[in-house]
Amino acid sequence: MHDAKTRLSELLREVEAGGEVVVTRGGRAVARLVPVVTAPSHVERFGLLAAEIDDPGGWSDDDEMADLFGLPVR
Repeated sequence: MHDAKTRLSELLREVEAGGEVVVTRGGRAVARLVPVVTAPSHVERFGLLAAEIDDPGGWSDDDEMADLFGLPVR
């Protein structure tokens, strides 16, 4: 544990590079440092399932969609 405290910056660099660090106390694992996995941003997720969803058609225009959801028609 003391070693981890004194080398924290070095250990974090290792984790940022994709590594994993296990911190022990008395020979027993007590913590694991791993890189944070972030979710894709909204922009990256847009259209993610486009190839998976079949659009049977049927939406004639934006006004019909707005009316369906009670939104103001442009």
